[in-house]
Amino acid sequence: MRRIGLLGGMSFESSALYYRMINEAVRKRLGGWRSADLLMHSVDFQPVVDMQREGRWDDAGRHLAEAARGLEAAGAECIVVCTVTMHLVAPAIEAAVGVPFLHVIDVTAERLKAAGRRRPLLLATRYTMEQGFYQARMARHGIEVVTPDPDRRRLAHDIIFDELCAGKVLDRSRDALVDLVARAKAEGADSLILGCTEVGMILDPDGTPLPGFDSTAIHAAAAVDFALGGHVA
Repeated sequence: MRRIGLLGGMSFESSALYYRMINEAVRKRLGGWRSADLLMHSVDFQPVVDMQREGRWDDAGRHLAEAARGLEAAGAECIVVCTVTMHLVAPAIEAAVGVPFLHVIDVTAERLKAAGRRRPLLLATRYTMEQGFYQARMARHGIEVVTPDPDRRRLAHDIIFDELCAGKVLDRSRDALVDLVARAKAEGADSLILGCTEVGMILDPDGTPLPGFDSTAIHAAAAVDFALGGHVA
């Protein structure tokens, strides 16, 4: 089994999901009391949030690159960033390490293509929806990502940051997100990307008006494939 390096803490709620999903998948595949061989560096989220709000993405990239180097030095054989938003600085992290970097957008795109979906709605933080990095990388795979209008992007962002990152899962917010997905379906979206690691806390990918793809679950599965020697796709 190869050792997984998890770069988490952004938020720790979502990092806990990665830890559980990866270990459950290893136990399911290997049986008995098997669990994943992994390391986690859980950073303090507040400085990262400050960098996000101030647009200091280069600083954020250096901060996470240093953490990734620490994971590699400690024996990690791949790097998994347990947050979608901070894949905005993925190039800085990839350049800092010599081990494989498992990119959440690439593995999610492969799953969408396998299902014949080409025009997904992206539900994520406003940074992920508005900075363009997600759409650009998906376009490499022939997938056209759509996002909600500005008011609904703000709604989704606030639910993620103000509620889910604090461990609050509210029915009224779930209803609002489901309505948002229904509107996107009416406007031509053919699927839904749960594009923030916390979104799976409030939405069931099989229980929305569009077929859902939980990028956290997909990313965690790719990490297990890597660890157990399977093809990462």
